[in-house]
Amino acid sequence: MSGAYRRRLSTLVLGRFARNVMARVTQGTLAVSRLWPGRTDRLTIAPNDLRTADATRAAEIYAGRFVFAGKIVTCHGRSIFEHEPPSHDWEVALLGFGWLRHLRAADTAITRANARSLVDEWMTLGGRRRPAGNRPEVMARRVISLLSQAPLVLSDTDGKFYRRYLRALAGEIRVLRFPTGNIPDGLPRLQVTIALCYASLCLANQARYIRSASRRLSDELQRQILPDGGHFSRNPGALIELMIDLLPLRQTFSARNIAPPPALLNAIDRMMPMLRFFRHGDGNFALFNGMSSTPTDLLATLLAYDDTHGSPMASMPHSGFQRLDAAALTVIVDTGPPPPPNVSDEAHAGCLSFEMSSGPSRIVVNCGVPTAGRDNWRVFARATAAHSTVTYHDSSSCQFVERGAMKRFLRGAPIVSGPSKVEAYREVGPNGTTLTASHDGYQSRFNIIHRRVLTMAPDGSRLDGEDTLSPPSGGRIKGGEAGFALRFHLHPAVKANRLDDARAVVLVLPSREVWTFEAHDDKVDLEESVFLAGNDGPRRSVQIVVRQDAKHNATVRWSFSRSAAGSPSATAARRSASRAPQLPL
Repeated sequence: MSGAYRRRLSTLVLGRFARNVMARVTQGTLAVSRLWPGRTDRLTIAPNDLRTADATRAAEIYAGRFVFAGKIVTCHGRSIFEHEPPSHDWEVALLGFGWLRHLRAADTAITRANARSLVDEWMTLGGRRRPAGNRPEVMARRVISLLSQAPLVLSDTDGKFYRRYLRALAGEIRVLRFPTGNIPDGLPRLQVTIALCYASLCLANQARYIRSASRRLSDELQRQILPDGGHFSRNPGALIELMIDLLPLRQTFSARNIAPPPALLNAIDRMMPMLRFFRHGDGNFALFNGMSSTPTDLLATLLAYDDTHGSPMASMPHSGFQRLDAAALTVIVDTGPPPPPNVSDEAHAGCLSFEMSSGPSRIVVNCGVPTAGRDNWRVFARATAAHSTVTYHDSSSCQFVERGAMKRFLRGAPIVSGPSKVEAYREVGPNGTTLTASHDGYQSRFNIIHRRVLTMAPDGSRLDGEDTLSPPSGGRIKGGEAGFALRFHLHPAVKANRLDDARAVVLVLPSREVWTFEAHDDKVDLEESVFLAGNDGPRRSVQIVVRQDAKHNATVRWSFSRSAAGSPSATAARRSASRAPQLPL
């Protein structure tokens, strides 16, 4: 265990210990906060909810069937809040109350009455709330949902229910406003801040909090949103989660005739280009650092607010990503170190991994993570082997907290060691655009530097690559074995067949394009893989693997090239692919 590993782990443990002590000290105060929520007698404005609503789900909820995170619970005459949740994700979705938007989309007297009944059950059973509902980020989501869906819940209601609703809402807000020090850093802390801004703008007698809430929001946005518009967790999905709340917040400021904080406007302007940066030709996001399947409905809504409609930028140096584009070919590369340990619970060991797409077809991907049931796949999904890059000595380029007791205490498995020096530079020449990058994630353990060179042809017909694993100048590789594996995970829709010479693989895309992968001097294998980020859950796929020994051959040269549409090889590949059996789900 290196000194840097110990220092980072000690810092995480001390921080977690301090937050636990602070939470216990303030626990009694928070209980009083709910009993004495503060004065607010009316709702002055309800913010917009940009999340997509499905009116057909209102009938399911009315029938007592609650489907969240791939799990279903049927009430059978009991309150849904009294049922044992089938999963943590399901419980978070229930207690976040985002499902109220489906009832509002139906907009009938029955759904309005159903919404009031369910909220009344929650308020009545408040003493039996589960710990998940008291998590700050879940409470923040609930506050935003109850504010934005107030027209649905409070329509045609009596004064008594109206006052109970506002008291319950004010109690939640007062708890969030109290500085417990137990709010996880990163996205949860920013979501709490956003909820407090909504509360100060939407409720009467809360105007005195607008300035402090705006200042707190500005501070968090300046700290968490990097100069190029990325989130400091380096998870592309965080951008969607934040923008879907920040855009209506900007509108709410304007509706109250209050100038939005400059930091809010600036953050939105910087984040919008990042949404285009991470998109492939099919509209899905690249799978880096905890990104799952892309919520295409939310993304389409967000991009409708983009007035520039410009081409994606080539480099995001502060977030640590590079993008190569030529004609229909797109390559997105992770060229950054892991995020700070305190926001690395979802981060992956995927430095120098890349994804590639041609038009609407994704070809090379990372495995990603599923939208539900992440705990079952988390260890695998975060490993370097689940990414399209080099794995040295069957280990990951990052080290995670592994001991069960430590993970339970820290409430996660943050990264405690990984690449600290990641270099990347690009140049344009007659042969196209060349990206050269390297990282030192394996140096402390094996004295190895991974260097990757990618060259994209100007017409987008070819991607050439070179991966080298070698010690720094004058050094020697540590350890006896020096084996490494170069992996290219293929999208499940791609059909792959290895050629007889075992040095090339023919790929047929859903668009009927034919590409060929070739390792110029090495044997190529096709092995099983899994694509975790599918809309319908994990799916079987395949990966191209090239194995080599750094002591005997430190460099692997490879290429992806597109075959001409009418060439004999392309025609033969399509015929072979049409006869190949489909991979089972």
